[in-house]
Amino acid sequence: MPRNLDMTALRAFVTVAETGGVTRAAGQLHLTQSAVSMQVKRLEEAIGQRLLERAGRGVALTGHGEQMLGYGRRILALNDEAWARMTNQAYEGEITLGVPSDIIYPYIPSVLQRFAMEYPRIKVNLISSYTSRLKRQLGRGELDMILTTESAMDTGGETLQRAQMLWVGSPGGSRWKDRPARLAFEHTCGFRSCAQRALDEAGISWEMAVESDSVRTVEASVSADLAIHAALEGTVDHHLEVISHNGALPDLPLFNINMYVNSGPQADLAQRLANLVRQAYGAEALRAAE
Repeated sequence: MPRNLDMTALRAFVTVAETGGVTRAAGQLHLTQSAVSMQVKRLEEAIGQRLLERAGRGVALTGHGEQMLGYGRRILALNDEAWARMTNQAYEGEITLGVPSDIIYPYIPSVLQRFAMEYPRIKVNLISSYTSRLKRQLGRGELDMILTTESAMDTGGETLQRAQMLWVGSPGGSRWKDRPARLAFEHTCGFRSCAQRALDEAGISWEMAVESDSVRTVEASVSADLAIHAALEGTVDHHLEVISHNGALPDLPLFNINMYVNSGPQADLAQRLANLVRQAYGAEALRAAE
């Protein structure tokens, strides 16, 4: 006789596996830790296999757990897609999200994927630009929600994360040793003046070796070891690396990653997307704390 997997228990297990711990999973599922643990135990008892083991302050998958995670992801994805498409409660509409190019990764793709699964009838337009322009567009009502990188925060904003700005260069490169320091930045990059000011205050001469309207041009130039750049911790492109300069370059300031949601006609939809962004950054904050 066929047996059915408990979808609630399966979702609890997949969430624990993906977030790396019961505490983070409980926050994402809006359940108590004991309730999440009970659901995972129920799934293990139902299939007669151990799926998780304690690993330090987190959990690790057993061999059976690795197999179940693959099945679980596919089952839940299909379940969620069917539910969203077949119910009459699905939202319809269109919203526009603005994000600076340097913080699209690592969270925005997964947020958009999850939002599309939960609200398949909503079209999300992603606009990539620099912070000051995004804030002007939000003020004119052209965008429904934006993320920004800035040293402070305006009224109505919400800080998702505080991130350290770091010097970055070519992997194994030596351009950071040059004096004057050779810099590469977009014309409109908000980090440009901060880097220049830090060098001025440290008494280090500098020159703009590469100026462009394209972030790809800047990244390619830095990757070729033609100049150095600055980026937020956790957002460094895989073609670049944080420079271990041992004090030869000045420390750079902390920046806020802020979120602003327009109060216009799409505010409800934007808040639903904002909740997923909060969860993505919140999970990372918890992971860093542990």
